Amino acid sequence: MADIEILLPKMGESVAEATITTWLKNIGDTIEEDEAIVEIATDKVDSEVPSPAAGVLKEILFQEGDVVAVGTVFAIIVAEGDVTVPVSAPTTSEVSSAPITEALMEPLASISSDSLPKNSELNSFYSPLVRSIAEKEGVSIAELESISGSGQDGRVTKKDILGYLETRSSASVVAKPTTISQKKTSASTPTTAVSVPVHKAPPVPIGPNDEIIEMDRMRKMIADHMVMSVHVSPHVTSFVEADVTNIVQWRNKNKDKFLAKEGEKLTFTPIFMEAVVKALKDFPMVNSMLDGNNVIVKKDINLGMATALPSGNLIVPVIHNADQLNMTGLAKRVNGLAAKARANKLGPDDIQGGTYTVTNVGTFGNVMGTPIINQPQSAILALGAIRKKPAVIETPQGDTIGIRHMMFLSHSYDHRIVDGALGGSFVKRVADYLEEFDPNREI
Repeated sequence: MADIEILLPKMGESVAEATITTWLKNIGDTIEEDEAIVEIATDKVDSEVPSPAAGVLKEILFQEGDVVAVGTVFAIIVAEGDVTVPVSAPTTSEVSSAPITEALMEPLASISSDSLPKNSELNSFYSPLVRSIAEKEGVSIAELESISGSGQDGRVTKKDILGYLETRSSASVVAKPTTISQKKTSASTPTTAVSVPVHKAPPVPIGPNDEIIEMDRMRKMIADHMVMSVHVSPHVTSFVEADVTNIVQWRNKNKDKFLAKEGEKLTFTPIFMEAVVKALKDFPMVNSMLDGNNVIVKKDINLGMATALPSGNLIVPVIHNADQLNMTGLAKRVNGLAAKARANKLGPDDIQGGTYTVTNVGTFGNVMGTPIINQPQSAILALGAIRKKPAVIETPQGDTIGIRHMMFLSHSYDHRIVDGALGGSFVKRVADYLEEFDPNREI
């Protein structure tokens, strides 16, 4: 029987690569069909890759800590008894000569084969992707071997070399500000130079009583994503206070009945999500993304729900086609995604394709917040804590003061494509839908 190549599967839109975190099988191990053989991590979620067939693991083409492109052959299995399987791990030269996809071959094609020594000639092993980046950025062998690797056995990963390049670039730019020239409109038009300083993070003093805690992988990715977002999008936040007394009373009256009928808990989240969906239909430009100079208005309404994990990290599962779900459907989807997130069972499809995000800062007792946009989306809504407050109540007989359940809505949006009028009108419309909630509604 011919060798069976195991490819890194597609893991949702925009995910082009993954990092191998843990091999669950060793060379020579027997593998059943659909049995997990390796754990991988993307910038979205951790998952396992199952074997497409039963057999014996013959070759491991990438090591823990290596970054592998989607569609790349990363292991080979054969039917048990067909070939003699080596019991030792592959050498670095074997790994470096493994088949790789066009995604990795393309940047390597223009590189001279003798410009960077083979892995066997170096003191450390470097994956094809790391070698490609080093060649393209002009990183010398001495520089490459000086980089502290975070992969297995201290191997340099993609994140390590990109971090080094950023530091190296920042150091040179700080010494001399970068000059960016505007594009000339004609041959006779003079060029206008703009000095753009790049700031390097200041050093942090560490005292003898300080504790040093290294960020875990997910926290590093969250940090990178947040910094990227505030650099990409000029954030503006609008605030509106909503009277949600009718919603609170309706939920209190119907939550036991809903649990008995649907087998699901009725939280406030699906009620708020329903109002957001209605407002997005009224203001479709909020459900958009910016691609260069083009605004992409998303016709599907896929709501991300920021979810805190037991580890303290954050993940954003997505309710796809939320506009096609009724209250029951939204409640079941919210509860299901939250349970999967807490159990670390979210799959790639569960966190892909979001077009707008909602985060509930009220869970932590916060009354409002200024959330950071989940790129490449254009806006995000923060729900504050529901609190009893004295408020003015308008009646046909005149105004009176009563105790009402009030909450703040904080709407952050990308001012490149969402102006204050649109961003403010949208969050006001969400508040209107919440205040107009029918207290006699049937579940």
